Order: sequence, then C-alpha cells, then structure tokens
Amino acid sequence: MDSTRKTALAVGVLFILTFLTSIGGVIAYGPVLSDPNYITGAGADTRVFLGAFLELFLIVTNIGCAVVLFPLLKRNNEGLALGYVAARLVECTFILIGLLSLLAIVTLRQGAASADAGSLVLIGKALHAIHDWTFLLGPGLTDGIGTGLILGYLMYQSGLVSRRMALFGVVGGPLLAASGIAVLLGVIPQFSPLQSLATIPEIVWEAFLGLWLTFKGFIRSPITSNYSRPAGVDGARAAAASAV
Repeated sequence: MDSTRKTALAVGVLFILTFLTSIGGVIAYGPVLSDPNYITGAGADTRVFLGAFLELFLIVTNIGCAVVLFPLLKRNNEGLALGYVAARLVECTFILIGLLSLLAIVTLRQGAASADAGSLVLIGKALHAIHDWTFLLGPGLTDGIGTGLILGYLMYQSGLVSRRMALFGVVGGPLLAASGIAVLLGVIPQFSPLQSLATIPEIVWEAFLGLWLTFKGFIRSPITSNYSRPAGVDGARAAAASAV
C-alpha cells in the first residue's frame, strides 16, 4: 500500500469516526439536552460524561481529517488547504465550549443541592443555550464553510474523488452555512424541519467522502503524481547527477 492509499484510508476512517462520535455524543447527551430541569433532577451523569468523551474524540478526528489531508491538498491550493485546517480548528473550538457547558450543568447538579431550585434551572437553561449556540456556529455553520465549501471545492478541482459527489459539498456547504445564518438572524428556528432539510446534502457529502476514501482511495490526479515516491529517490538521482 503506497503512501497515497494510506492517506486516503486514514482520512476515510477518520471521517467515518466523526459520524460515529458525533451521533453517539448526541444520543449519550439525551437526558441533559431534553430535560430543562435536569440540573435539579436525579440526573444521568454517566451518560453526559460518555457524551463529553465522544465529543473529545470527535475533536481529535475532525482535526485529524484536516491535518492528514493538508500535505496533499496544498499541492492544489495551499491557501484553501490551510483555510480548511483553520475551519476545522474553529469548529472544534465551538464543540469544546459546548461540551464544557454540559459538563458544567452536571457539576452544578452534583454540588448545589441546597441552592434555590429556580436559580439552578435558570443557570441550567443558560448553559444549555450556550451548547445550542455552539452547535449552530460550529457543526452548523463553520463545518458548512470548511468541510462543505472549501474541501468540496478542493476535491472537485483536484479530481481526487468523483466530481459529481464533490458538488454535494460545494452546494451543500453554503446551504448548511446559510441555514445557520438564517437561525442566527431569527429567520427560522433552530432544529426546524427547514434547517434539517438544508443539512442533507452536507451529510451525503461527508458520508460519501468517508466511504469512498476508505474503500476506493483517491482517483489518480496530477497532485498525486510523485506523492508516493520514496524519499530516497531524489537523493539517489542527485548523487547520480553529481557523479556524472
């Protein structure tokens, strides 16, 4: 297996793991996200801790996708490749803030039993709102710009994957970002059916990318030429040239 195929496999697996950890995190968070009085109730803290762990792993896989792809993508457009890395970092910063807000709810629930219940509920709702905003601005907006528009355009231009599928990123990314902006401006409510519908092309794009790179690898492209060449080849050629 040459280095190009190894890169594709690594990125594909990382993309699949982003799906598993993000979905698993939402499921694990279930009680704290659905119960507005969670902070004064019996709680399901172990599930919240599990959700936080999964989101920490999500951060690792998100950044890993960008870092592993960067050496290859910069051959096509270094500025945009760096922009993709930056977008992933921004997205993960929002995810980190969101998970910390939910962990803070657990901490308050465990250590503030004697506090006024009404005040605790208000604090819990405020922390829940922080999580919702970070979800909107991170996976709901920045991801559309980074993994959708930027990565989709780079993949389309380079031809590393099917250009027809890359269009799902080019189109779906801005659509996802636009839906996030619409929520931010109060045009549509968060988690509305319209916003959910706007996320479908991006989901298709990221799922396709993970499966394609895992099982098929990159399509031959000008930017993959010499990418797999052993490091010693250039040195051997230079030595031969100097000997002549």
